[in-house]
Amino acid sequence: MRMYDIIEKKRDGEELTSEEINYFIEGYTNGDIPDYQTSALLMAIYFQDMTEEERANLTLAMVESGDQINLSDINGVKVDKHSTGGVGDTTTLILAPLVASVGVPVAKMSGRGLGHTGGTIDKLESVPGFHVEISNDEFINLVNRNKVAVIGQSGNLTPADKKIYGLRDVTATVSSIPLIASSIMSKKIASGADAIVLDVKTGSGAFMKELKDAQSLAKAMVSIGNKVGRNTMAVISDMSQPLGYAIGNALEVKEAIETLKGKGPEDLTELCLTLGSQMVVLAKQAENLDEARNKLEENLRNGKAFEKFKEFLESQGGDPSVADQPELLPQAKYKIDVPAKEAGTVSEIVANEIGTAAMMLGAGRATKESEIDLGVGIVLHKKIGDSVEKGETLLTVHSNKEDIEEVKQLLYKNITIASSEIKAPTLIYEVYTD
Repeated sequence: MRMYDIIEKKRDGEELTSEEINYFIEGYTNGDIPDYQTSALLMAIYFQDMTEEERANLTLAMVESGDQINLSDINGVKVDKHSTGGVGDTTTLILAPLVASVGVPVAKMSGRGLGHTGGTIDKLESVPGFHVEISNDEFINLVNRNKVAVIGQSGNLTPADKKIYGLRDVTATVSSIPLIASSIMSKKIASGADAIVLDVKTGSGAFMKELKDAQSLAKAMVSIGNKVGRNTMAVISDMSQPLGYAIGNALEVKEAIETLKGKGPEDLTELCLTLGSQMVVLAKQAENLDEARNKLEENLRNGKAFEKFKEFLESQGGDPSVADQPELLPQAKYKIDVPAKEAGTVSEIVANEIGTAAMMLGAGRATKESEIDLGVGIVLHKKIGDSVEKGETLLTVHSNKEDIEEVKQLLYKNITIASSEIKAPTLIYEVYTD
């Protein structure tokens, strides 16, 4: 078998066999196949696409290139949730204790963030004492005992994907649907979940800006998951504006706490209930979505979800008292209100630019080496469709530097106020199960 022939075959639009895909992935991972040949194949895939069978085979080959997490010692159906990313996306912090509170085992592997704010791990580390460096045995024991634990991702999970992604980044092949789908799904499958719920974002703050692209990605990932034996479904949700009101690590933890008390933002709560209901059904803890949602809503009302969050924090060394006293979380030195310059209705909040403003304050990483300031960020007071008076506070900037003029200008530039009434955007666009 020669790499030349594999490139030629895909260039001409033919379907690659599992043996050819395995040969490519194994050879590139161990250094036998050079970057220039891999780049040629990636470009051929970009233009010729892949069949559902090829996508599944590519995903499995990347899974088998490194470590695979064995969760078989955890009782019950393990359901993982993955979001394609956005601004103010705090869903994991809420969903993990919420679905665990109704008996679903949540064995979650999360990463650190690069971009607007930190990842789930960074946010959780806003809680004094919380740590994710626990052994695999302790991880499994915690999930069996408390139904929930979160650890950092293994260093050798899908090494083929890491190498290929680095090459995609410099060869203009990042936006290829089969390459995106196999990249995401390989990590989810290697993480050991029995079932997977995907939150595919669309809008200005999402990787997939256009709904049709989000639809294509959602269908591709659901197809891959189901083909390789993981019960998989996807929700397409809006990211044209930040989710919830908080953007920033400790600020998002505080908002998650409010949501677990049943007092969170309407959009964040609704998305968590939608995703959580799917997780509960896939875990066979409810017969249907209505029953699952009722269970989740009940545990938000009766305090069980909130208590599960405190138990989760304490079991991994975190200070559970932050749940009752969020002021114990990292705080910024300055809280600066940004007023509206005119009256009207908020018609646009460009999510990715609001995220960039938060990153400029120190809430996110511009590079992998950047240090995150856990206390800084932005709290919105208005969302799209809300009316606002001139001089009324649009948002509050939490900063550790007093001069935030550059940040304010970016914020003003990306929040539009119209004179006519505007409807709030649709939150949930579609749901895919096959």
